[in-house]
Amino acid sequence: MTKQAKINFITTDKIVKLESSISTKEQIKIAKEIAKEGEEGQQALLKLLVHRLIEKQIEISYLDGIIFETLRLTEISYIKEELNRFFDEGLIKLDTNLKYDYQPLQQLLISQEFLEADKLTQVLLCKLAGLNENNKRNWLYFTDITLLPSKDLYIIDKLWRTYSRGKFGFSIQRQIWLTNNCNWEKLWHKIGWKNQGTPCRYPNEFIWNTSAPNGHLPLFNQLRGVQVLSALFQHIVWDQSI
Repeated sequence: MTKQAKINFITTDKIVKLESSISTKEQIKIAKEIAKEGEEGQQALLKLLVHRLIEKQIEISYLDGIIFETLRLTEISYIKEELNRFFDEGLIKLDTNLKYDYQPLQQLLISQEFLEADKLTQVLLCKLAGLNENNKRNWLYFTDITLLPSKDLYIIDKLWRTYSRGKFGFSIQRQIWLTNNCNWEKLWHKIGWKNQGTPCRYPNEFIWNTSAPNGHLPLFNQLRGVQVLSALFQHIVWDQSI
């Protein structure tokens, strides 16, 4: 076996492991290993991403976000150009029937500018609830939650999940809440919104990168009690198939 053939075999073997792995941590590790093989490895990752999302058009998963995140770090101009050609606006094609344009949010999350993405998310939620720019209130009441359209709320959540390796999103927070018998104190501890029993101060005591605990972001009325968050977790979107 030639050296090049050996490299191809190793890369193919890792691609198979990447797709079959159920651990996000393992997927990140394998994707980085493949990318380190240079153009050969990065081409293989790009082909896999194109095959999954464009050719097979399968439902996007955390794996796709991990591959995309890995390839965006490339210094190989050809790979960068091809990535932009296939995914110029990101991995998620936004429905034109949505109430607002979520491309600015997608771009912030792609760049992992999580603080700015969090701020924009709050603005979008207020708009979806019917609060205009002249409204002095920039937070939601629990009665506003039913006004949030399911499709829009789903997309906001999907964008957060996709570009955070599956760590962030309202649905992630909800699942942690349910897993802990809807215990709020356990939730605050699990997602890192409290430090030794004291609520974290915004923004410096929150973690604005993927080293944060699962469910740490986005923030949502975190200092205004549990009524609104409880209403959000009980929104019909989580029981729908969109």
